[in-house]
Amino acid sequence: MSEQRNGITYADAGVDIDAGNALVERIKPAAKRTTRPGVMSGLGGFGALFDLKAAGYNDPVLVAATDGVGTKLRIAIDTGNVDGVGVDLVAMCVNDLVCQGAEPLFFLDYFATGKLELDVAARIIEGIAKGCELSGCALIGGETAEMPGMYPEGDFDLAGFSVGAMERGGTLPRDVAAGDVLLGLASDGVHSNGYSLVRAIVEQSGLKWDDSCPWAEGTLGEVLLAPTRLYVKQTLAAVKEGMVHALAHITGGGLTENLPRVLPEGLGAKIDLNAWELPAVFNWLAAQGGISEAELLKTFNSGIGMIVVVPAEKADAAKALLSDMGEAVYTLGTVVQEEGVSYEGSLI
Repeated sequence: MSEQRNGITYADAGVDIDAGNALVERIKPAAKRTTRPGVMSGLGGFGALFDLKAAGYNDPVLVAATDGVGTKLRIAIDTGNVDGVGVDLVAMCVNDLVCQGAEPLFFLDYFATGKLELDVAARIIEGIAKGCELSGCALIGGETAEMPGMYPEGDFDLAGFSVGAMERGGTLPRDVAAGDVLLGLASDGVHSNGYSLVRAIVEQSGLKWDDSCPWAEGTLGEVLLAPTRLYVKQTLAAVKEGMVHALAHITGGGLTENLPRVLPEGLGAKIDLNAWELPAVFNWLAAQGGISEAELLKTFNSGIGMIVVVPAEKADAAKALLSDMGEAVYTLGTVVQEEGVSYEGSLI
């Protein structure tokens, strides 16, 4: 095959196929660590295969979820601290899947950038693999898109896609009734929502990402990049014990907007704000930004990353099980015969 002399190449145009191939080879060991029953193929094919029967399902219903990390990526890019955002990406998807009663089976990622930096991309995808390991799902594929001219130098974006399954009849929420108890599982910080407001408050404060954090050890950027907590194995254990009527992942919209999504028409929730202590990060954000309690509760997770709705007679057993699995569990309140979320007590 002849080559045109002085012809322009794909690399000249800004796309390095060799770097992409090198990335695939580098991340294969990380992806291999996530292998679980049902996986039928490795990375590199045109598609990824998964065998539901080999995964142990007889009459499965599939559940799919997709999400990103949002403007938290801006802090990761500006600080170079990209190792945790892969965990965030997985958590935002699989924590949603379990709210339907599904076990996450596999995950695919989409990583897009203007110029592929091998080390940065590998660190991000290794974080994705870590998130998959912690949640018991397999990283079976993905896409790395190098698109010159689409992103400023050093910038990138992430999207994640996860599929889970449950046996038919196992869908959540179900049987939610007035009198059910609301158990709150502690968050690990801001997680991956509300960062446009976080960044605005930090800018207003005059602090830089590499300044010492005012409320914790480490730099401000490091502390704010704490990854989203994964609640998969813990909540699924409670589901399998027949303890759970519903699960609500507290993301954008906070407690005020997310909890009603799992409550039947005509029912609401009453929450005691004195049941837990507002984490220091939210106290600082509220003080610096002059944020009202109501705004805090409908923007951030405010220290509660997942709410587990359980029948009153099983509340103590569910709390013990979740505590034994490493969760800080708070009894927040109850389901009531009135729509909406009402609060008593005070967080701030």
